[in-house]
Amino acid sequence: MRKILKSEKTQMVRSDIRGPIYEESLRLINEGVEVLRLNTGNPGIFGFGLPDSLDKAVLENYNKAVPYSDSRGIISVRAAIADYHNKRKNFQNITAEDVYIGNGVSELAQMAMLALLNPGDEVLVPMPNYPLWSNCVYVAGAVPVHYMCDEQAGWMPDIADIRAKITSKTRAMLVINPNNPTGVLYGKDVLLDMLQVAREHGLIVFSDEIYDRLVMDGLTHHSCAALAPDLFVVTTNGLSKSHIICGYRSGWMAFNDPEKIGTDFIQGVLKLASMRLCPNTLAQMLIPAALEDEGSTQSMLVPGGRLYEQRDATVRELGKLEPLGVTFVKPCAAFYIFPKIDVKRYNITDDALFCMDFLRQKHIMLINGRGFDWKDPDHVRVIMLPEAGKLVWAIRELGDFLQNYRQE
Repeated sequence: MRKILKSEKTQMVRSDIRGPIYEESLRLINEGVEVLRLNTGNPGIFGFGLPDSLDKAVLENYNKAVPYSDSRGIISVRAAIADYHNKRKNFQNITAEDVYIGNGVSELAQMAMLALLNPGDEVLVPMPNYPLWSNCVYVAGAVPVHYMCDEQAGWMPDIADIRAKITSKTRAMLVINPNNPTGVLYGKDVLLDMLQVAREHGLIVFSDEIYDRLVMDGLTHHSCAALAPDLFVVTTNGLSKSHIICGYRSGWMAFNDPEKIGTDFIQGVLKLASMRLCPNTLAQMLIPAALEDEGSTQSMLVPGGRLYEQRDATVRELGKLEPLGVTFVKPCAAFYIFPKIDVKRYNITDDALFCMDFLRQKHIMLINGRGFDWKDPDHVRVIMLPEAGKLVWAIRELGDFLQNYRQE
């Protein structure tokens, strides 16, 4: 019989987070080896629990969540999301009709790219980035064009590089803020410059703000839709990280469309949303309670809070590896850090092999920088979710590993 081949649309799709290194970690675990898996931002497996507010909401709503909802989501929940963006994020009066709920941002990103893009279209995507977005562009038959984020400038997007990469095929610009994998927060001035580029070239702005409630050090997150109320901005957000419910798959996107230029595109999104009938209804019913509960999230982000202390322990310990050629930009949001390793010192030409070697020797799983569309084999992403003592141990193990490492 003739071999069954995968679609050409999937040829460029990659997921190093759950790729060969992940599969090797599973093999080791099945052999009885204890592996510290720092591959996914999954707080629930590191001892973070469901906030009391959501525990109560589950018990109050589980029996109400049996029927299908509207394909766009329950209208009262969409209204609560709109209210959150208007009152707390300074949007300009979006309504429930501007909000679509999904089974996580991942589902919504794919819907949006499929509804928008034609073969050959281009989307400006940051480098590095969370590969969900690049993959969704590829599956839509379009091309992600990566603009540089400058490590020497604290991982801020390079505005000149963005301008240089715009062509007649460019349809949209993606902003990931706070950023995954670097953990940095973009300043207001940088965002205004990016939005001005979108304004000049008539681009849709996709603003991934899933970590907007996980900001430390007294800094303020600014939403693109609030800074540019005149532009067509699609904001994605959700509760997976801020309220520890990754497995519930709870996300949404909000359309800021003041001139109603995106009506046809949004109708395309609705068609795709209708195909899946509706998002998970119980997860939807948790959203209003979560958006009212700022305290459980904020308590993790201040001195003494788990995320804050784990971030500081990681930074302190990584700083001790500078003599071994490890440098980094201190993150101030989310729970990721993206350290750089002196590849010349260790003759590293394959960062995936580096992570595989580290896993096999030290039983600690990191993800290589190229898994986040970074151009060089000189970075890894570290998840700062284990308790501080475990992170200190893991980084010391990295230092020990580097003492004798060299790629052949």
